[in-house]
Amino acid sequence: MAGRSLEGRVAIVTGAGGAIGRAAALLLAGEGARVVANDLGAKLDGDGRDAGPAEATAALIREAGGQAIANTDSVASWAGASRMVEQALDSFGRVDILVNNAGNIRYAAFQDSDPADVDALIGVHLQGSYYAARAVAPHFVAQKSGAYVHMTSSTALIGMAGNAGYVAAKMGVVGLSRAIAIDMAKFNVRSNCIAPAAASRMSPQRATAEAEALWAAKVRPEQVAPLVAYLAGDAAAGISGQIIGARGNEFYLYSQSRPVRTLHRDDGWTVARIAAHLGPAWASSLTPLEETYQVFAWPPL
Repeated sequence: MAGRSLEGRVAIVTGAGGAIGRAAALLLAGEGARVVANDLGAKLDGDGRDAGPAEATAALIREAGGQAIANTDSVASWAGASRMVEQALDSFGRVDILVNNAGNIRYAAFQDSDPADVDALIGVHLQGSYYAARAVAPHFVAQKSGAYVHMTSSTALIGMAGNAGYVAAKMGVVGLSRAIAIDMAKFNVRSNCIAPAAASRMSPQRATAEAEALWAAKVRPEQVAPLVAYLAGDAAAGISGQIIGARGNEFYLYSQSRPVRTLHRDDGWTVARIAAHLGPAWASSLTPLEETYQVFAWPPL
C-alpha cells in the first residue's frame, strides 16, 4: 500500500508478545515495516520461556498481509541481543528501527528488596535496552540512519513506593537514550523515550474492580502504538533525546534535569553557612516527595 510511513523499513520490537509491544509491532507493520517480534515468553517476573507470544504476534502481522518473524532470544544477554539482530539481517537484509520494550516486574520496597530481583530488573530493562541498542548501532552507523524508541516509565521519572528496582532500571534507560541521541546524532540516528501508561499485566492493580475496568478502558496499549510509529519514522526528524509521556489520549513532553537555582559565596562555604542559607533559599524550589499517582489525576481524561 502506497503512502505508508515506514514502507521498506525493518523494525525490531522487543517484548512484542503482548500489550504495548504487540500493539506497536502490529502498527509498525501496518505502516509498512517488516517486523522482528521478539519475546522471551517469560512470566511477569521474567522467569520461564514460551515461544507462543512472539509467534502469535508474528502470525497476526502475516495474517494482515505483512511480513514478520518471531524471535525468542533474551535481550538480557549480549549474545541473545546479537542473535536477534542477526536474525533481522538474515531475514530482511537490514534494520532501521529498534523498539526497546521488553520488561519484567518484581515489586518490593527498597528496604525489603532482594538483590537478585534487582539484578533481574536491571538485566532486562537497562542492560537489555543497552545490549539491543548496541547490537544494531553498527548497522545504523553504516547506513547513516536509524531510530531508537525506548520505554521508560512515569514511575521512574516521578517515583512510586514499593518499586525501587524497577524505578532504578527505568531511570537508567532515560540516561541511555540521551547518551545514544548525543553520540549518534552525527549519523542521522535518533533516540527517544516513551513513558507510557497502559493497562497490561505489569500495571499496578487498582483499588476496586470498577477502578480496574475504568483504567483498562481509558489507557489501552493501542493508544501508545501511534507514538511509537511516529517516533520511528521520518516525520519525527529533529526530535531526539526527548521523553514523551503517553496516557490514554494524552501526550506530554517531560522536562529533563537542568539547574533551577544557584547559591554562591565569594568566601566559600562551611557546613554552618550551608545550613543557614541553602534550606531557606531553596525551600520553595525543592521537588516534592510525591508519587506518580499524586502528580497525575486518575483516571485520565
